[in-house]
Amino acid sequence: MPKALCPGTFDPITNGHIDIIKRAASIFDEVIVAVAKNSFKNPLFAFPERFALAKNALKDVKGIKVVSFDGLVVDFARKNNAKVIIRGLRMLSDFEYEFQMALTNRSLDPGVETIFLMPHPQYSYISSRLIKEAGSLGAELKQFLPVAVQKALAKRMRK
Repeated sequence: MPKALCPGTFDPITNGHIDIIKRAASIFDEVIVAVAKNSFKNPLFAFPERFALAKNALKDVKGIKVVSFDGLVVDFARKNNAKVIIRGLRMLSDFEYEFQMALTNRSLDPGVETIFLMPHPQYSYISSRLIKEAGSLGAELKQFLPVAVQKALAKRMRK
């Protein structure tokens, strides 16, 4: 089975991300969870904290390793012999952007395929952006986030 790459900003990592990663790990022998150092998304958490939170949240998942990356995803996939990029699709609204990204990546490197996984229905509406917004308004987030991420987000929101 080829090696898979699951890239993202993970700002912060949610139970929806973890669901996709665990399911990818059940399909592939090795899944590289690649936390992007730089992001055009203006992340709430700095890279070291996003990386530490992802590493902590995934510490018990077999068959994965959490690493950092910078640059083009297809370049990182090629350097790590990953033949597959895993992307999660929550809602139909995700499809257009993800499809454009997959086609661009295919143009840049036809040897790297993109596979879309849908999350469990209980996570299908979760996004890091909405979690941050709800957290800033004082929402209880325990069903959406690992405990360490809940604490980090609550601490950040108090600042």
